[in-house]
Amino acid sequence: MYRLLFFILFVLLIEVYAFQAFRTLSKIKWVQYSYVLLSVLILAYIIYSFTQFDRSVGQTPKTLFTLGLVLIVYIPKIILTLIMFGEDFYRIISGTISYFLGNTNQSSFLPERRKFVSQIALGVAAVPFLSLLYGMTKGKYNFKVIKQTLFFPDLPDGFDGTTITHISDIHSGSFDDPEKIQYAVDLINEQNSDMVLFTGDIVNTHATEMHPWVDTFKKIHNPKFGKYSVLGNHDYGEYINWPTQKEKADNFEAIKDLHRQIEFKLLMNENVKLKNGTDEIAVVGVENWGKSFKKAGDLSKASTGLNQNDFKILMSHDPSHWEYEVKNHEQNFHLTLSGHTHGLQFGIEIPGFIKWSPVQYVYKQWAGLYENVGRYIYVNRGFGFHAYPGRVGIWPEITVIELKKGEKVA
Repeated sequence: MYRLLFFILFVLLIEVYAFQAFRTLSKIKWVQYSYVLLSVLILAYIIYSFTQFDRSVGQTPKTLFTLGLVLIVYIPKIILTLIMFGEDFYRIISGTISYFLGNTNQSSFLPERRKFVSQIALGVAAVPFLSLLYGMTKGKYNFKVIKQTLFFPDLPDGFDGTTITHISDIHSGSFDDPEKIQYAVDLINEQNSDMVLFTGDIVNTHATEMHPWVDTFKKIHNPKFGKYSVLGNHDYGEYINWPTQKEKADNFEAIKDLHRQIEFKLLMNENVKLKNGTDEIAVVGVENWGKSFKKAGDLSKASTGLNQNDFKILMSHDPSHWEYEVKNHEQNFHLTLSGHTHGLQFGIEIPGFIKWSPVQYVYKQWAGLYENVGRYIYVNRGFGFHAYPGRVGIWPEITVIELKKGEKVA
């Protein structure tokens, strides 16, 4: 009851302040009434959509759209409210000072609201509005190829110059544009890498989400050293209420089989050795292990048959695994590839100047390359999107990593 009351008061406060700012744009009554009507209709739609959310179904295109609508409408309005509330605070202080000083030049206790403040507030609020709108219409498919060269003194000679294309977090249940997905698959193939590694979350929840896209992802070329994958937290179907445990188990088996259908070798706490002449390296794949999520990954089991001196590439979906178990592990995993964070699908990245996202306050390693005593983790920003149906500043990523033998030149 108290939560509902707080929600109503919060929304009313936001809407009142947003309207005060909006009416500085137009004094025409029908325009103002139209704005109020539209605001009411949007709020009613959002409330209705959330009441219809089915925990046995999970995320759908409708829930994606609704969350996007919430963000695109209310983040700008919250910004408007903060600025307008700040002005009201100033007006109260100013009015109080004038009252006690006996200033009779103003007609009321509170000074009039300044039009330029409302206009500034609208200008500031337009930035997230336009950014979120772009993120939902264009940004979610603004695929970027990011290249990285890593040096290892103990890399076997036969793998000097080996290239890896790394993708993560497909989230096929969120896709709505076949042409853009085909474009991304073509980008993957254009990299001509020696192996393709996929670090989990092929769906949001249901195996059926991937069915329309199987033929597209099957077109990813099978390179020299093959295509390998692992599971992510969403692949276990743990975020909805299943009618029976059997249905959940059947869905999990179907999700695992999706990897076979797109011709990736799914590694579940196991490893494969890749050979080039007399040299070899190991690709190790663990099930999901996350500090705050499912802990099914087993490094010991996955490393069976390997020793500390073997050159190892580890695929582990959640980068918190590296932070808490991998980076100081006795097996010496040279390179870990992860995803999971999506960079929150929101942030600011200007290479060489700034790299920021709110997700960095939750994950120490959230996007790009990190190093600890010669061991590396690369966190892919994700191929798809989830929850918010867009991306702002943190674009969908296809990573290409080149392995080089030797020391990095400063």
